[in-house]
Amino acid sequence: KPWGSNPPSHPPRRRYMLVCLRRGLSLLRQRQPRLPPRLLLHLSAEPMGDPAVAPDAPYLEAVTQKRIRIFEEIQARQALERLNIGGDPIRVTLPDGAIKEGKKWISTPMDIATGISTGLAASCLIAQVNGVLWDMTRPLEGDCDLKLFKFDSNEGRDTFWHSSAHILGESIERVYGCKLCIGPCTTRGEGFYYDAHYKDLTLNDTHFGLIDKQAKKAVAEKQPFERIEVSRAEALEVFAENEFKVEIINELPEDKTITVYRCGPLVDLCRGPHIPNTSFVKAFACLKASASYWRGKADRESLQRVYGISFPDSKRLKEYQHMIEEAKKRDHRLLGQSQKLFFFHPLSPGSCFFLPNGAIIYNKLMDFLRKEYRERGYQEVGFNSY
Repeated sequence: KPWGSNPPSHPPRRRYMLVCLRRGLSLLRQRQPRLPPRLLLHLSAEPMGDPAVAPDAPYLEAVTQKRIRIFEEIQARQALERLNIGGDPIRVTLPDGAIKEGKKWISTPMDIATGISTGLAASCLIAQVNGVLWDMTRPLEGDCDLKLFKFDSNEGRDTFWHSSAHILGESIERVYGCKLCIGPCTTRGEGFYYDAHYKDLTLNDTHFGLIDKQAKKAVAEKQPFERIEVSRAEALEVFAENEFKVEIINELPEDKTITVYRCGPLVDLCRGPHIPNTSFVKAFACLKASASYWRGKADRESLQRVYGISFPDSKRLKEYQHMIEEAKKRDHRLLGQSQKLFFFHPLSPGSCFFLPNGAIIYNKLMDFLRKEYRERGYQEVGFNSY
């Protein structure tokens, strides 16, 4: 029957269904553990994507709450320990020889930078204390030599992208409920990625909008990167639900200091260091997704890797995206077809088939090489391959 055909004495069928749905959700919420209000923002009822691949919200909420509870307990204990042993004066030597005064286990590189200028503090991403990279918000442990790095340095840029990988990890965990594996900056020094294990979801660029949206939320919340040191038993308790993190922990040397970082709802196993907070990341974008294997071994679990890029301002992101688009136009595979130089065939995917135009260029190059061989006294050897 059409909606308007219900008798006047009864509510319309649509309204009745909504009432039942609201009552059901209310009962369901009463049975579930609750997160603090600032974390409920991440688990709102707003649909984040295809319901078929939506995260198990009650499970994700419970795991997140457990990890944060353990993190905050350890953090409070360690803060009290530092308070009891800290406070003695220390000398902090800057690269120009200037000496700043600080307090042991209380003063941080951020405090020293702020004492110099607020502008410096706002732009510094990472510190180096006695040659060791150090969080800007991590207390200094004694007299030290201090260096500060901005984005334009290798140290600052790598740290910036490593922290951005944590923002990416937070986003994919919130949106898809995946199990996070590893998330470093790339070895080629351009961006970052995060490997994760998904159930039945195959990621592609159609999913990037939701991930980027969640990342922007994390940035807007100015989530601080917080650090604690944990024992092996504590680390195993924190990450008991993630077999990938458990495997990493069990393989660490017995005397290895294990560190855990938190930003917002994400609690992650990580060596660090990190930028002060997520708001330093002014521009963020997912680039591509690809398949990978846990530990790079084909006989292990199949993972998916999401690559991303980030910058401290939107202008640099636009310049980077323009550079990528220009590089795509110059892709040799596209140029080979558009200029009728060569093409590839499934029968020989690693070897191109030259068309007349391509054969002319190839032969010219070979003639040039042979001329250079002769002038330098080399003789040509080898075999023909077809």
